[in-house]
Amino acid sequence: MRPMLVAATLVALAGAAQAQERDNPLIDGETWPDLRYNLFGEAEISDGTGLISVAAPYRAHDAATVPIQIRQIDPTRRIEKAALVIDENPAPLAAAFTFGPGMAPLDMEVRVRVNQYSNIRVIAETDAGAYMSGRFVKASGGCSAPATKDPELALKTMGEMRLKLFAPAAQISTPRREAQIMIRHPNYSGLQRDQITHLFIDAHFIDRLEVWQGDALLWTMEGGISISENPVFRFGYTDDGSPAFRVVAEDTEGNRWEQVLAKAAG
Repeated sequence: MRPMLVAATLVALAGAAQAQERDNPLIDGETWPDLRYNLFGEAEISDGTGLISVAAPYRAHDAATVPIQIRQIDPTRRIEKAALVIDENPAPLAAAFTFGPGMAPLDMEVRVRVNQYSNIRVIAETDAGAYMSGRFVKASGGCSAPATKDPELALKTMGEMRLKLFAPAAQISTPRREAQIMIRHPNYSGLQRDQITHLFIDAHFIDRLEVWQGDALLWTMEGGISISENPVFRFGYTDDGSPAFRVVAEDTEGNRWEQVLAKAAG
């Protein structure tokens, strides 16, 4: 095969792969009807494609840390709450978020475990009702994947927090900023085995998280076993000029951590 033809073929294949990565809408499945009723009862849930977009890889690189990005398309309606649901996970409700005004318009990324091929849904609540969007993700074994950290080290550093801020583009003058908060915690799912004893490790995870900016609540999360080890949250927010975030985390063992994370200059 001639070099130019080889190059053209490679370009075509790369383009096809990129298109496939983008083309992973929700699919019909048997799980959702019962799950929907169990979680939301008979509440009406409308098509949310005009309100929010959900980005997720078609085939996950690591089933234990699958990035899910939720981005608001229509800024005219404030999203007050959002539920992140992974249909085929042992505990499908991965997280329930509430948002303060400083989070509007919503732009947030969270990393989750995916146990088998599944629809991943975001159900956003506004004053006009509930709206759903999502993606189908091919991943397996995320909830039972071994922890990456030594158990003793994980317990020793548990609750440590780190903040990373992202400066806006130089040409943009806006109070909107972007931040990333990471919390060290093994977030054991209860489905993982000790690599020495081969016994199951008891579930132990962050089940409550609050992020404040000054005296204003930005967002809260009630989480489950589907949130990844060492949870990472990246989010856009309106900067109110306060010098720091205050983060409060609680886990299923009754531990509580509170830390003030100073905003970096710029």
